[in-house]
Amino acid sequence: MTNPAPPAASPELARAMDGQATRLAHCVHCGFCLPACPTYTRLGDEADSPRGRLHLMAAVVEGRLDPASPAFQTHMDRCLGCRACEPVCPSGVEYGYLLERARETAAAARPASAASRLQRVLPAVMASAPLRLAFSAGGRVLRATGVPDILARRLPSRGWASGLRLAMGMLAASRPEPHWGEQLPAAEPNSGQGGQGGPEPGSAGRVALLEGCVQKGLFGHVHRATRRVLEANGWEVVPVPGQGCCGALHAHGGDLEGARTLARANLDAFAGVLSGEDGVDGVDHVVVNAAGCGAHLADLAELLEGFPDEARARRLAGRVMDVTEFLAGGGRRPRPGAPLPMVVAWDPPCHLLHAQGVAEAPLQMLATIPGLRVVEPEGASECCGGAGTYGITHPELGGRIGGDKARSLLALDAQVVATANPGCQMQIGASLRMEAPGGSVPPVVHPVELLAESYRREEGP
Repeated sequence: MTNPAPPAASPELARAMDGQATRLAHCVHCGFCLPACPTYTRLGDEADSPRGRLHLMAAVVEGRLDPASPAFQTHMDRCLGCRACEPVCPSGVEYGYLLERARETAAAARPASAASRLQRVLPAVMASAPLRLAFSAGGRVLRATGVPDILARRLPSRGWASGLRLAMGMLAASRPEPHWGEQLPAAEPNSGQGGQGGPEPGSAGRVALLEGCVQKGLFGHVHRATRRVLEANGWEVVPVPGQGCCGALHAHGGDLEGARTLARANLDAFAGVLSGEDGVDGVDHVVVNAAGCGAHLADLAELLEGFPDEARARRLAGRVMDVTEFLAGGGRRPRPGAPLPMVVAWDPPCHLLHAQGVAEAPLQMLATIPGLRVVEPEGASECCGGAGTYGITHPELGGRIGGDKARSLLALDAQVVATANPGCQMQIGASLRMEAPGGSVPPVVHPVELLAESYRREEGP
């Protein structure tokens, strides 16, 4: 009797090895990725490095390793997906692309378990508009009570409570921070150009704003700040009804079909404003204020490669721009705003720095705010440990990585921490609370909120 063949790799992962110029074969095992990988530097296991995971992927595609094996399952799942390995790779390995397809293979071979079901809960909620609305509303009500902040500081850091502690800290960190500007001296009304009247919205052009799911549900204050800044610089923000979750959580978790379904819904929603079917010229850009969403949309054509929607995906991807990149470039009018005499710690999101390659634009945007001093923590380019649901599903390792980030930020003694992704804001905010449970911690804000506050103070009450 012959043994049954092991489950095959997904067609997506198998295609990564088709032909001579295979994506998997690009890795030459040089090891440049090792010091950039947060899991390898902490665990010291070659299988928890990018080149080790690529070796496991190749073994699955070649039929030498069962994708249901603990080795493949554990090491694919343990990756943060931060893509810090990509900028340092001399061979240009598309690690993020390969990881998503490896996770699709792993998910198909994985037996049902409580852990696997937990990893599917949040993406399933975000994919459903009614569930998403209920989840977000419940989260806003709970965080308004202050209970999540208390639990994040008091629950045990080990055992069953560690994941709950982090989840409560993340929810607490999503709460708007209306008081961070109160520590500043009062600004003189119309201290900049506000008294002269700003440009009329629409005089610079038209943009659309990606609303997303977590960003829309828990970070509406970031959207309001973004709109205020865009309109203050002469841009008309065009509404896009029907848009929803971008599908980044689904793609990162290996649910590529779910990600494609959400992508097509957004392509339909944005079709009118991209083509000008609303009766006027189409939008110049699709502005994104969530780095993970922006990176996913930039790679949308790869997700839909070979499908009839590929051309539409390329068109949308070509219009996408992170809000910090937009405001550091042609999207900003010469308007200084009122001074913000404070120290801000900037921590770049992985999917802005590594995946999109946007490094200088946020610093350039912040540098235009008078009086603001920007500092960066040690290990600024390393992941905060959030990575979607990673901190909750991997509380020990995610907690170690998040704790290192929090300690490096606390050492700066900054008044505010700035980062440009909702997951990073939540993870860093939670880690700060857990590292300093009995003391005050700096609020974590989106950098566009700082610019909006500068404009608000310039214009006066």
